[in-house]
Amino acid sequence: MARAGLTTERLVEAGAELADEVGFEQVTVSALARRFGVKVASLYSHLKSSHDLKTRIALFALEELAGRVADALAGRAGKDALAAFADAYRDYAHEHPGRYDATRLRLDPETAARSAGVRHAQMTRAILRGYDLAEPDQTHAVRMLGSVFHGYVSLEMAGSFAHTAVDTEESWSWVVDSLDALLRNRAVPGTTSGTGAPERESRPAG
Repeated sequence: MARAGLTTERLVEAGAELADEVGFEQVTVSALARRFGVKVASLYSHLKSSHDLKTRIALFALEELAGRVADALAGRAGKDALAAFADAYRDYAHEHPGRYDATRLRLDPETAARSAGVRHAQMTRAILRGYDLAEPDQTHAVRMLGSVFHGYVSLEMAGSFAHTAVDTEESWSWVVDSLDALLRNRAVPGTTSGTGAPERESRPAG
């Protein structure tokens, strides 16, 4: 019998909090049961398995991050939008490291197609339309931004930049400025933006 007060939504939110505290890989149904002081069996009326729990946390985190990015992009365009997108993504990773790792979970195609990861790809392309990129350059740019943002954030959080005196904020601004300059340089005069095939990868740009 399900314990009174426990719902799937509450368990997923608690799992997301646990991921931030101990790391996404350490999140299991057993760990969640210990958090609530209940028997593992009492959670199986809400969750099928630890993989099911992790998938739900990933979907929760993707939705949460998409909302934050959408708020950051409101009313912005061009380099201003690119910088807001990058900062929202990086700030979320620093504030919620476990949830950020959850957004990297490989989802099955059907689940991915229904996830907020699609919104992330759409928002990335909306930013890139301001740079008048033709296909396949727009798809290349989606992948480039994802690779750069994810790579920088992952290295920064792992302490890989701690050995130099140059501030990471300064480097981050330099990276965003450089991406903006590169994208403007790749623009095709007279191109009708956003006419290419939609990005099929349901992942945040990072």
